Amino acid sequence: MTPTTSKRFASLNIAAKQLKNLGDLGYETMTPIQAQSLPVILSGKDVIAQAKTGSGKTAAFGIGLLEKVDSTKPDVQAMVLCPTRELADQVGRELRSLARAVDNTKLVSLCGGKPFGPQKATLQYGAHIVVGTPGRLLDHLQRGTLHLGKLQTLVFDEADRMLDMGFAEPIKDIMRFVPRKRQTLLFSATYPAEIQAIGTAFLKNPSMVSVDAEHSGEAIEQLFYEVNHHERNKTLLALFCHYKLNAALVFCQTKVDCDQVAAMLQQNHIHALAIHGDLDQRERDRVLLQFANSSCAVLVATDVAARGLDMKSLPAVINYELPRDAQTYIHRIGRTGRAGASGLALSIVTQSEQARLRNIEKYLNEPCVCDVYASLDQDPGYAVRAPMVTVEINAGRKQKFRPGDILGGLTGMGGLPASAIGKIDILDMNSFVAIEKRAVKSTLEFLSEGKIKGRSVKARQI
Repeated sequence: MTPTTSKRFASLNIAAKQLKNLGDLGYETMTPIQAQSLPVILSGKDVIAQAKTGSGKTAAFGIGLLEKVDSTKPDVQAMVLCPTRELADQVGRELRSLARAVDNTKLVSLCGGKPFGPQKATLQYGAHIVVGTPGRLLDHLQRGTLHLGKLQTLVFDEADRMLDMGFAEPIKDIMRFVPRKRQTLLFSATYPAEIQAIGTAFLKNPSMVSVDAEHSGEAIEQLFYEVNHHERNKTLLALFCHYKLNAALVFCQTKVDCDQVAAMLQQNHIHALAIHGDLDQRERDRVLLQFANSSCAVLVATDVAARGLDMKSLPAVINYELPRDAQTYIHRIGRTGRAGASGLALSIVTQSEQARLRNIEKYLNEPCVCDVYASLDQDPGYAVRAPMVTVEINAGRKQKFRPGDILGGLTGMGGLPASAIGKIDILDMNSFVAIEKRAVKSTLEFLSEGKIKGRSVKARQI
């Protein structure tokens, strides 16, 4: 498909208020996926877009669906299906920012892992946009608490992972509640036969859009280490030492391996946390939050659990085991080397994984650079420690807290330098702030005695 002649948002046929909002948000030039898909989306056609996390796809479908929303009507007019709560939360945040241009737009998040009752109560007051996971959305539809009779835009976000997670049947059931006259947008990082089948079943003459990821292969140095199976752990430790890594995302195939590898790294002075499907939602949220705000140095994850994680500057990805297919490998390593930065992709390869290595070579159309364990520098005392610590405060959006309130309190009466304060996340009933380790004690002392926004709070290190 031919991209637009102009890559500026001003070239699109969108409302003036949205253009101003985009400028206020810092959106000026479209990413490749936005430039190619937005004109088609705005024309009302169905679209299948192959785009990876970090490509700007949320803004692409968000700008498109918001052009149709009539906030004077209380009906659900757009619905976005996401594979995980983390991704749904991320999509919801971005859509809320984009929706500032449409007065009184109400967005509701419907995800598993949260109580059903409050969601039901919220829906009774009406919603224009719904973002959620397939299981919980279907639950609301079957109980009659969610109605889609006026739906105009349906979005499948990261459709390939929804299928990987076993959501094929729930999706089919959801489609029984969706009106036939609608626009359907399907975004997927890969395009296997199962996605083609969904496109045939649920989309009408869709336009196909495919762009390269924001990162380029040249920005990522890819190295493979061929070792015996029993050498994997010591090879992983040696990779951290040899490349002097201070942060990394380590991929494992199974939940058991994630736990074992994270524990092994901890025992060897490398600050690591595991994330996989066996963690409850609260634990998953906190692990992702700590990794995103630099209070966890290494995240050990399965492919599904890492979905929705969007790190802007991740120095390295390590494959403790090679994935079963080459497209998953490309998707894994694409989390490093973004936005013009260089990245490092390191893979441990055992004899039983040689066929997977050949498949990757075939996909890349070039030989993989292989080395051996003996070539790596080794230092049993090498340590990787997170530079920040996360402090939880027992107040959030419901108490009208904003990031500026916490920053102002800690740098004002708290006396902390702004440089000691990192990422601040505000949730409904609590907030999380990343603090440099040297300043944690004084932060907790201030929060136990002082006030934020005139309110006494309780705080603890997590």
